[in-house]
Amino acid sequence: MRAALRTSACDLFGVDYPIVQTGMGWVAGARLTSATSAAGGLGILASATMTLAELSAAIAEVKNRTDRPFGVNLRSDQGDVNDRIALLIRERVRVASFAQAPGERLVKTLKDAGVVVMPTVGARRHAEKVAEWGVDAVIAQGAEGGGHTGTVPTSLLLPAVCDAVDIPVLGAGGFCDGRGLVAARAWGAAGVAMGTRFLLSAESTVPDAVKQKYLEASVTDTVVTKAIDGHPQRVIRTAMVDHLEGVGRFSALGRSLANALRFRKLTGRSIADLAREGRAMKAAEGLTWAQVAMAANAPMLTKAALVDGRLDAGVLPTGQVVGEISSLPTAAEIIRGIMDEAERTLDLLGDGESK
Repeated sequence: MRAALRTSACDLFGVDYPIVQTGMGWVAGARLTSATSAAGGLGILASATMTLAELSAAIAEVKNRTDRPFGVNLRSDQGDVNDRIALLIRERVRVASFAQAPGERLVKTLKDAGVVVMPTVGARRHAEKVAEWGVDAVIAQGAEGGGHTGTVPTSLLLPAVCDAVDIPVLGAGGFCDGRGLVAARAWGAAGVAMGTRFLLSAESTVPDAVKQKYLEASVTDTVVTKAIDGHPQRVIRTAMVDHLEGVGRFSALGRSLANALRFRKLTGRSIADLAREGRAMKAAEGLTWAQVAMAANAPMLTKAALVDGRLDAGVLPTGQVVGEISSLPTAAEIIRGIMDEAERTLDLLGDGESK
């Protein structure tokens, strides 16, 4: 493998290739995570939609399937986050990733135990802040990314974040192939992190009919909406999304409260846990209580589609790159294909040829 493709991220994570499979809720379970890691990338378990016991079982299953390094994605505002961190430390999980800023205390606890800390950021200033806290790496996700996303495109965000911090940066948002990996390297990144590409893999447990809906989508079939949980989120435009955008605020709040109770039962949280997490979210993000209540919508509406197969009742988080994906290879085939194409792209650039 060329030196340009053996990056600081490979050394930091202990993997062969600078490719990360992100911790997608309801999707990134033990099967997909272990397949990615076994193939030489970094697989990340999604823990926010699991109980603590389920997370413990998932970690054990990944370790039973592969001896390669893997990660776990955490929510810093979960009521039992300290117990989850203790579990990661006890099980010697290599990487803890966060969709939100984890806070200095959590960063120190993890780093003191030898766990690599890697939050996702959507702005240069956020990268600078978490770098000050001592995180080991960041994922910079551009506006093309799926799920909760910002407004700055990857082509602008990624080089800005790479310039701002002196730690490995992984690019996310719009990546699915070897040319994208080479582009990310040219912008200064140490690799790429991908969700949609791995969601559409053989090991992904998303129902086949739902995967087919993704495969049929074009790059213009996605929309960024606040109707799901009050935050901008990129999903495939469906009748359900149109409905959510059309309902009134009172109806949306009622649905959100019901979903909050359903999510509590699924994840083993108590009412007190939900209240603590709500207060933490309200303080950290400056939300109203109505917005806090809406936060349960995203996981429950996502579960309806990605677990239960209910396209009529759920939403389909996705990056715009979905329009460039037309197959369901294994995780190993995805990684091998990306690395092979990256090598060919570097050969082409090195020869000074063009098409």
